[in-house]
Amino acid sequence: MMKKNSPLRDKSYLFAIKIVQLARQVQNDKEFVLSRQIMRSATAVGALIREAEFAQSKLDFIHKMSISLKEANETAYWVHLLFDTKHITETKFTVLNNQCNELIAMLVSTIKTIKAKLKS
Repeated sequence: MMKKNSPLRDKSYLFAIKIVQLARQVQNDKEFVLSRQIMRSATAVGALIREAEFAQSKLDFIHKMSISLKEANETAYWVHLLFDTKHITETKFTVLNNQCNELIAMLVSTIKTIKAKLKS
């Protein structure tokens, strides 16, 4: 369904790396709950994209990508919360928020494309 080296796969992995680094910083601020939540949702995005590579069908592929989309949306929530509670700078927020929104847009596009192929 998806090429081994795809922009979506690569970007989700690089985003996860940035979030793991951010989670370390947030843990140092003694915000263990927030750091675990954002790390769980952000790393799930890429993990689900990888799972989708071996989907058993197009419907299974859509399902996995849809869950990845939900995790990306949750990650956007945590990024906003960390910014609004002054745990990250505006610069870091802008970078992470833009990357997260880009992943969301790519996931939406991927899901729509596969759904359109199913209908034709």
